[in-house]
Amino acid sequence: MTAVVSRSRTEFLRIVRRMVACACLLLVSQQLAAAQVAIVLSDDSTPYQEVYQVVRAYLDDSGHEITRVYAANLTVAALSEPRLVVAVGVRAAESLAALPTRIPQLAVLVPRAWYLRTGRLRLSDGGRRVASAIFLDQPFERQARLIRQAFPGARRVGVLLGIEQDGLADELDEALRMQQLGLLHGTLGREEWLIAPLENVLSGADLLLAVPDPRVFNRDTAQSLFLTSYRYRVPVLGYSRSLTRAGALLSLHSSPGQIGRQTAEWVGQALNGMPMRLPPPAYPAYFSISINEQVARSLGFALPPEAELEKRLGGER
Repeated sequence: MTAVVSRSRTEFLRIVRRMVACACLLLVSQQLAAAQVAIVLSDDSTPYQEVYQVVRAYLDDSGHEITRVYAANLTVAALSEPRLVVAVGVRAAESLAALPTRIPQLAVLVPRAWYLRTGRLRLSDGGRRVASAIFLDQPFERQARLIRQAFPGARRVGVLLGIEQDGLADELDEALRMQQLGLLHGTLGREEWLIAPLENVLSGADLLLAVPDPRVFNRDTAQSLFLTSYRYRVPVLGYSRSLTRAGALLSLHSSPGQIGRQTAEWVGQALNGMPMRLPPPAYPAYFSISINEQVARSLGFALPPEAELEKRLGGER
């Protein structure tokens, strides 16, 4: 009789443990399904809004709640509910990093140079919270492969860097050498005017690679840079569609919508994990190529179609 009672008690405890385990799993699944994500925008300009709209559209059926807040209005109270915060743009990331919170943080549409220089340390609070980023810039390896595909006769690629980003030259040189291309590198000093160092680069380059460097490319310098490169008959490879429209022969870039798609994929994966993990900082996974046909005709270049170049680089439309 005692053995029967013991077996019954054991079976009862086993059932109770299963019920508790199921309840815990149900609670966890409910928490995962109902997670809140805060999207912090640097301002209300179109690129930032597009990232937000794409993330929201991709996660619309996931059960997660997506909220939007602007950097100017960001407070600790605004982050009391979210399990993950996405900062869109440097201003949003700087505002987010300044708050005393342990919520995992993902910065997107930010330059890699900013992230490596200051963003990584500030967003992670010295390693005390989870942080990652999706960069605005394209990897040099991808740019080098595009140069080889679009300009098979090119031998030397010129680049002009501000003194703060001069360290990028070694990375670029390594990527170019893998495509049998040489680098002609110039540095723009803090108080130096653009034209002289630019002409030194253009005089020996087959192509000028534009890098997202505010010292070199900004509203005040862009027109002079394109006019000078045109005078030297040297095409420019840019990093945005707007640079293509402004005078670059072609550009390799990721749209806010493409960055938003990758962001949504990362957010979805992170929220489905226990504990939450973000992928390591990365370049954009999705990209596009734009060509200025008028500049191509003027400089005498016949390039493959945009879609063909994207396909050769392994891109998705």
